[in-house]
Amino acid sequence: MEEKEVLLTQEGYNNLENELNYLKTEKRAEIADRIKVALGFGDLSENSEYDEAKTAQAENEVRIAELENKLRHAKIIEQKDIDTETVQVGNKVQVLDMEFDEKVEYQIVGSTEVNLAENRISNESPLGEALIGAKKNNIVEVNAPGGVMKYKILSIKK
Repeated sequence: MEEKEVLLTQEGYNNLENELNYLKTEKRAEIADRIKVALGFGDLSENSEYDEAKTAQAENEVRIAELENKLRHAKIIEQKDIDTETVQVGNKVQVLDMEFDEKVEYQIVGSTEVNLAENRISNESPLGEALIGAKKNNIVEVNAPGGVMKYKILSIKK
């Protein structure tokens, strides 16, 4: 199975590296201590602390593997490669929601950097896909559960 490329900003790449480092060092040590303490409680067949610590250990190792895989397949979007002619990953795009006559600014990011509270949307989301490749003053249509939504692109920035 071919792995798909993971698009990241430099900040996003650094965040994943930092999380991986934390999970491999501090988190592993913390879980190992929990297992050691739980073993001291005796009979493992009825030891919920041991079971919980082993579950936490397994979840931590799964997350480590996920992060290593993402970093291995990462493609960092360089600021110098981002232009403002067409929308691409890394751009900040101001759009006019034509139904509600409301201006909103989104940053287009790779799927691992999505943060809706900060208006960071994935290039793979319906709106992100519609915006990619569009130019200033284009109107894009997005198929949403409530019907087709239209957005006019007001500006494209780095």
